Order: sequence, then C-alpha cells, then structure tokens
Amino acid sequence: MNWLFYVVMYLILGTLFTQFYKITTKKMQKTGALTILLQLMAGCVVLFLCPFFEFKFPTDIRIYLMLSVSILFYAISDRVNTTVRSGVEASTVSMIRQLSTTFMIFAGLIFFKESFVITKFIGAMLIIFSNILIFYKKGKFQLDRYIALGILANLAYTVALFLDVNNTENFNLPFYVAITLMVPAVLIMIWERIKPSEIKNEMIKGNKKAIIITAFTWGTSIVSQLRAYQLQKVTIVAPLCALIVILNVMVGYIFLKEKDNMMKKIIAAILIIISIVLIKI
Repeated sequence: MNWLFYVVMYLILGTLFTQFYKITTKKMQKTGALTILLQLMAGCVVLFLCPFFEFKFPTDIRIYLMLSVSILFYAISDRVNTTVRSGVEASTVSMIRQLSTTFMIFAGLIFFKESFVITKFIGAMLIIFSNILIFYKKGKFQLDRYIALGILANLAYTVALFLDVNNTENFNLPFYVAITLMVPAVLIMIWERIKPSEIKNEMIKGNKKAIIITAFTWGTSIVSQLRAYQLQKVTIVAPLCALIVILNVMVGYIFLKEKDNMMKKIIAAILIIISIVLIKI
C-alpha cells in the first residue's frame, strides 16, 4: 500500500483516538489504571499486525539502550496525557501535542547543531502563538494545571523521540510500537503500585465501547503515521498529518459539543497547519 493510504488512515484513526480517549476519561476511576488498560490493549492490538511487516531486529546494543531510556519518557508522557485529556477539550489536546514539533526543532538547534533556518523558526513560533491564542482569555493568558501538564507531557514525548530517532527502521514496525506501549504500562503499574484488580475495574465500570475504540486506534494510528514517514518524504507527510488538528476541532464541535472559542480554535488550527508546512519546506 502506498504512503497516502497510511496518511489517510492516520488522520481517521488519530482523530477517533483523540475523541474517544476524552470520552473514556469521563467514567475514569483511577488515572494510572486507565492509562495502563489502554496501553496494554493497544499494544496487543498492534501485535496482530506484525505478520504484515518485515521481521527484523537490530544487533547493536546501543539501539536497545536508547530505546530503554526513551521508553521511560514515553511512560511519563502517556501517564500525564491521560490526566490532561480528562481536563482539556479533545480539540485543544490535539493542538497542544503539536508543541512537540517546536521542541524538536529547538533540540535540533541546540544538541544536533543543525543550521538555523528562518522558515523553521517562523513555523515553530506560529505553533507557540497558536497555543497562546487558544489559552488567551479575557485579556490574560490562562495557564491551569492541565495546560502545564500538557506542556510537560509534550516535553517528555519530545525527549523520547529525540533519543529514539530512526529506531523504527531497525525493528518490525508493529512490534516496535507494541513495546513502546506495553513496557511503559508495566513501569506505570510498578511506580504507582496499581493492582490488576484496579485495571480490571476500569473496564467494568468504564465506557467499554469508548475504551475498545481508544485502544484499537491508539496503536494503529501510530503504525499508520510511522509507516507513512517510512514510505514518503517527511516534507510531504508532516503537513498532511497536521490536518488532524482541524479535523479534531470539527469532530469535537459536532460530537463532543466543544463549542467554546470556536473561531479561535479554527484560526489556531490553520496557523498550525501553515507552521508545519513552513517547518518542512
């Protein structure tokens, strides 16, 4: 299948993931337990895709070491994001997540000593501005704990990507995605001392339909996006993937009744898409 198919699949699956993740948090009993349940289910789902991709594993021990460290940051990002999604609108979460692109640009300049490119810098600034636009209300910038945690989650996610860059090409893709979902689940379970009964309780008392859809779309959306990047240039794929921001604004408006600051959300979403185009020129 060609790269465009995977981009379309990412946009559909990623939008469903964002919307239904928000729904799952409404009946959440314990944040950590819900995160673990979704991670484990998502990891199991993508394992079924392994036979459709080439089986390969690296022999360089350094790749496994980098993956191990990145998994710690994936665990932080996934755990904190569940809290963020419970307190922030789905459409807004989608915009906050674009901050990771900005963080990666600055990381490239500082740590990789990449050359300064004005279009990338403008794009990064536009992403920051679009987020400020969303949270600027009644003459002041309103930064509550959910927004602060959202920024923290994206910083952790950026560090994970920074450590893990290009690692996917060394593994069977679905297996790699499953590792980055299921191992963090185990780490969260150990760190927060969450019992299996508490995880089971999330499924029993939660919105089963939303949980299943969220788990299914989580891992599959990641596989779709990564596969698109493997098959086509980043400069082409990234701007198309950024369309998920405007899709989440539209779907959130229709299905989750997220109607507050609608005009600002649309403007911010458009600015983010423009910024991704500038960054990838």
